[in-house]
Amino acid sequence: MGEATVTEPAGAGGAKEPRIRVTLSNISVYPRKAPFAFEIAAELGYDGLEIMVLPDTTTKDARALNRLAADHGQPVTSIHAPSLVLSQGIWGRLPGPKLERSVDLALEVGAEVVVVHPPFRWQRRYSRGFVDHVRALSEATGVVVAVENMYPWRNRKREMVRAYLPGWDPTEHDYDHVTLDLSHAAVARQDSRALARQFGPRLRHIHLADGTASMMDEHLVPGRGTQPARELLSDLVSSGWSGDVCVEISTRRANSAAERYEDVAASLKFARTYLSPGPHADYTPPEGAHHRHLDAW
Repeated sequence: MGEATVTEPAGAGGAKEPRIRVTLSNISVYPRKAPFAFEIAAELGYDGLEIMVLPDTTTKDARALNRLAADHGQPVTSIHAPSLVLSQGIWGRLPGPKLERSVDLALEVGAEVVVVHPPFRWQRRYSRGFVDHVRALSEATGVVVAVENMYPWRNRKREMVRAYLPGWDPTEHDYDHVTLDLSHAAVARQDSRALARQFGPRLRHIHLADGTASMMDEHLVPGRGTQPARELLSDLVSSGWSGDVCVEISTRRANSAAERYEDVAASLKFARTYLSPGPHADYTPPEGAHHRHLDAW
């Protein structure tokens, strides 16, 4: 599998070993804002943050992000371009310039990866040059622009396969770098472990969550769905993959601050358990409250 940046924490006797970083996406604490994401990540011991660009002004402000990173000891390791329906108005309506501004933000905060969704089907003109644009940005800046796997949109009566152009499945397209999202794989009724193997060296970034074969993009705490999250993380370790595993769960319908905190903590414990080399005890997250999306990501 592919190579990316790793940290090298001290091991026994002061020796250092490569370790896959576990980072936290600010969307995991939504609707709480980015400063809270830095606080909880530092308190729980995450290795950094992925910043999804949202209407929250802090997520678009490199100076504010750098200050938060320094204050909390939590580097910004990746940027998620404003690809969601709720963020369509950020930085204008044209998807090409929005992606370019995301790369500029990554350079300003020292992030190594920009995650982007493929264009929506109504962005037909941009979709024709999307593969080339992503490649050109990566080559020109050194920032890894990693296209995320998506899914067909469904309702009870029909499936809209062409929700994204040139398509929702990166295995069918010539991207140099790919982000694997386990919740999206669940909606698409794909096996994330098999997808990782298909992506091979193109796999540069992981969005760790879980899901079921639902019509909705659930972004459950890993271990609460049906994806082979344990096996995937173990595969990453045994294959020598090096990159970031970013926790991207939904807590938007949490009933209390304690529920949100517990879900973010359980996700980190799950990741650390199965990214640990060698034998270790299994970990099953507590059942917790069921938070489901009101809309698709």
